[in-house]
Amino acid sequence: MSTKYVLDPADRRRLLASPAGWIACGFGSGLVPRAQGTAGSLAALVPWLVLRDLPWPAWIALIVASFAVGVWACDVAGRRIGVDDHRSLVWDEFVGQWIALLPALWAPWWAVPLGFVLFRVFDVAKPPPIGWFDRRVKGGLGVMLDDVIAGLIAAVVLWIVLSFV
Repeated sequence: MSTKYVLDPADRRRLLASPAGWIACGFGSGLVPRAQGTAGSLAALVPWLVLRDLPWPAWIALIVASFAVGVWACDVAGRRIGVDDHRSLVWDEFVGQWIALLPALWAPWWAVPLGFVLFRVFDVAKPPPIGWFDRRVKGGLGVMLDDVIAGLIAAVVLWIVLSFV
Protein backbone atom coordinates (compact mmCIF):
# COMPACT_ATOMS: atom_id res chain seq x y z
CA MET A 1 0.00 0.00 0.00
CA SER A 2 1.09 3.55 -0.74
CA THR A 3 1.85 6.29 1.69
CA LYS A 4 0.23 9.64 0.99
CA TYR A 5 3.32 10.72 -0.96
CA VAL A 6 4.79 7.70 -2.75
CA LEU A 7 2.90 5.79 -5.44
CA ASP A 8 4.53 2.46 -6.14
CA PRO A 9 4.28 0.78 -9.58
CA ALA A 10 1.69 -1.75 -8.39
CA ASP A 11 -0.58 1.02 -7.11
CA ARG A 12 -0.10 2.95 -10.34
CA ARG A 13 -1.26 -0.12 -12.28
CA ARG A 14 -4.24 -0.57 -9.93
CA LEU A 15 -5.29 3.04 -10.51
CA LEU A 16 -4.89 2.93 -14.28
CA ALA A 17 -6.78 -0.37 -14.55
CA SER A 18 -10.15 1.26 -13.89
CA PRO A 19 -12.17 4.18 -15.22
CA ALA A 20 -12.47 5.49 -11.65
CA GLY A 21 -8.67 5.57 -11.34
CA TRP A 22 -8.26 7.40 -14.65
CA ILE A 23 -10.80 10.03 -13.63
CA ALA A 24 -9.48 10.36 -10.06
CA CYS A 25 -5.92 10.81 -11.39
CA GLY A 26 -7.07 13.57 -13.71
CA PHE A 27 -6.47 11.43 -16.82
CA GLY A 28 -2.88 10.89 -15.72
CA SER A 29 -2.01 14.43 -14.62
CA GLY A 30 -1.84 13.31 -10.99
CA LEU A 31 0.83 10.74 -11.77
CA VAL A 32 3.66 13.25 -12.17
CA PRO A 33 6.45 12.73 -9.60
CA ARG A 34 6.07 16.12 -7.85
CA ALA A 35 3.47 18.86 -7.35
CA GLN A 36 0.58 16.63 -8.32
CA GLY A 37 -2.04 19.15 -7.18
CA THR A 38 -0.50 21.87 -9.31
CA ALA A 39 -0.27 19.47 -12.27
CA GLY A 40 -3.95 18.60 -11.84
CA SER A 41 -4.90 22.27 -11.62
CA LEU A 42 -2.91 23.02 -14.78
CA ALA A 43 -4.52 20.09 -16.59
CA ALA A 44 -7.95 21.40 -15.52
CA LEU A 45 -7.27 24.58 -17.50
CA VAL A 46 -7.37 22.68 -20.81
CA PRO A 47 -11.06 21.67 -20.66
CA TRP A 48 -11.91 25.00 -19.01
CA LEU A 49 -10.40 26.91 -21.94
CA VAL A 50 -12.08 24.63 -24.50
CA LEU A 51 -15.48 24.98 -22.80
CA ARG A 52 -15.09 28.61 -21.69
CA ASP A 53 -17.90 29.84 -23.96
CA LEU A 54 -20.53 27.60 -22.36
CA PRO A 55 -23.30 29.58 -20.66
CA TRP A 56 -22.88 29.77 -16.89
CA PRO A 57 -25.83 27.43 -16.14
CA ALA A 58 -24.05 24.76 -18.20
CA TRP A 59 -20.90 25.37 -16.14
CA ILE A 60 -22.85 24.89 -12.92
CA ALA A 61 -24.30 21.63 -14.26
CA LEU A 62 -20.85 20.47 -15.39
CA ILE A 63 -19.34 21.27 -11.98
CA VAL A 64 -22.14 19.51 -10.07
CA ALA A 65 -21.89 16.42 -12.30
CA SER A 66 -18.08 16.44 -12.09
CA PHE A 67 -18.27 16.70 -8.30
CA ALA A 68 -20.59 13.69 -8.09
CA VAL A 69 -18.39 11.65 -10.44
CA GLY A 70 -15.34 12.76 -8.45
CA VAL A 71 -16.78 11.59 -5.12
CA TRP A 72 -17.33 8.15 -6.66
CA ALA A 73 -14.02 7.99 -8.56
CA CYS A 74 -11.84 9.23 -5.70
CA ASP A 75 -13.56 6.87 -3.26
CA VAL A 76 -12.99 3.86 -5.54
CA ALA A 77 -9.41 4.88 -6.37
CA GLY A 78 -8.53 5.60 -2.75
CA ARG A 79 -9.80 2.18 -1.67
CA ARG A 80 -7.81 0.52 -4.49
CA ILE A 81 -4.53 1.91 -3.18
CA GLY A 82 -5.47 2.04 0.51
CA VAL A 83 -5.06 5.82 0.93
CA ASP A 84 -8.12 8.07 1.15
CA ASP A 85 -6.56 11.24 -0.23
CA HIS A 86 -3.41 10.23 -2.07
CA ARG A 87 -1.61 13.07 -3.88
CA SER A 88 -2.16 11.36 -7.23
CA LEU A 89 -5.95 11.78 -6.87
CA VAL A 90 -6.40 15.19 -8.50
CA TRP A 91 -9.95 15.23 -9.84
CA ASP A 92 -10.72 17.47 -6.86
CA GLU A 93 -8.29 20.01 -8.33
CA PHE A 94 -10.19 19.95 -11.62
CA VAL A 95 -13.51 20.73 -9.93
CA GLY A 96 -12.04 23.24 -7.47
CA GLN A 97 -10.18 25.04 -10.26
CA TRP A 98 -13.32 25.25 -12.39
CA ILE A 99 -15.22 26.76 -9.47
CA ALA A 100 -12.42 29.27 -8.83
CA LEU A 101 -12.50 30.30 -12.49
CA LEU A 102 -16.25 30.95 -12.71
CA PRO A 103 -15.76 34.75 -12.38
CA ALA A 104 -13.12 34.58 -15.13
CA LEU A 105 -15.82 33.56 -17.62
CA TRP A 106 -16.72 37.27 -17.93
CA ALA A 107 -13.31 38.77 -17.31
CA PRO A 108 -10.11 39.78 -19.08
CA TRP A 109 -7.46 37.15 -19.82
CA TRP A 110 -5.40 37.90 -16.68
CA ALA A 111 -8.23 36.66 -14.47
CA VAL A 112 -7.39 33.07 -15.50
CA PRO A 113 -3.84 32.98 -14.09
CA LEU A 114 -5.01 34.96 -11.05
CA GLY A 115 -7.82 32.46 -10.43
CA PHE A 116 -5.34 29.61 -10.84
CA VAL A 117 -2.97 31.11 -8.27
CA LEU A 118 -5.76 31.96 -5.82
CA PHE A 119 -7.08 28.42 -5.96
CA ARG A 120 -3.62 26.90 -5.43
CA VAL A 121 -2.95 29.22 -2.47
CA PHE A 122 -6.22 28.32 -0.72
CA ASP A 123 -5.87 24.62 -1.58
CA VAL A 124 -2.31 24.38 -0.23
CA ALA A 125 -2.67 26.69 2.80
CA LYS A 126 -6.05 25.22 3.83
CA PRO A 127 -7.22 28.14 6.00
CA PRO A 128 -10.43 27.64 7.98
CA PRO A 129 -12.86 26.16 7.14
CA ILE A 130 -10.95 24.27 4.40
CA GLY A 131 -8.52 22.59 6.80
CA TRP A 132 -11.33 21.55 9.15
CA PHE A 133 -13.12 19.68 6.36
CA ASP A 134 -9.84 18.24 5.06
CA ARG A 135 -9.08 16.69 8.47
CA ARG A 136 -12.56 15.44 9.31
CA VAL A 137 -14.34 14.30 6.15
CA LYS A 138 -12.96 11.08 4.67
CA GLY A 139 -13.46 8.98 1.55
CA GLY A 140 -14.35 10.36 -1.84
CA LEU A 141 -16.44 13.14 -0.34
CA GLY A 142 -13.52 14.25 1.81
CA VAL A 143 -11.17 14.28 -1.17
CA MET A 144 -13.53 16.51 -3.12
CA LEU A 145 -15.02 18.76 -0.45
CA ASP A 146 -11.97 20.71 0.72
CA ASP A 147 -11.08 21.63 -2.88
CA VAL A 148 -14.64 22.72 -3.61
CA ILE A 149 -14.48 25.03 -0.60
CA ALA A 150 -11.05 26.31 -1.68
CA GLY A 151 -12.51 26.93 -5.15
CA LEU A 152 -15.48 28.82 -3.71
CA ILE A 153 -13.25 31.05 -1.59
CA ALA A 154 -10.89 31.67 -4.53
CA ALA A 155 -13.90 32.52 -6.73
CA VAL A 156 -15.18 35.05 -4.19
CA VAL A 157 -11.74 36.68 -3.91
CA LEU A 158 -11.39 36.74 -7.70
CA TRP A 159 -14.85 38.26 -8.06
CA ILE A 160 -13.96 40.97 -5.50
CA VAL A 161 -10.71 41.77 -7.34
CA LEU A 162 -12.54 41.92 -10.68
CA SER A 163 -15.20 44.24 -9.23
CA PHE A 164 -12.50 46.86 -8.60
CA VAL A 165 -11.15 46.92 -12.16
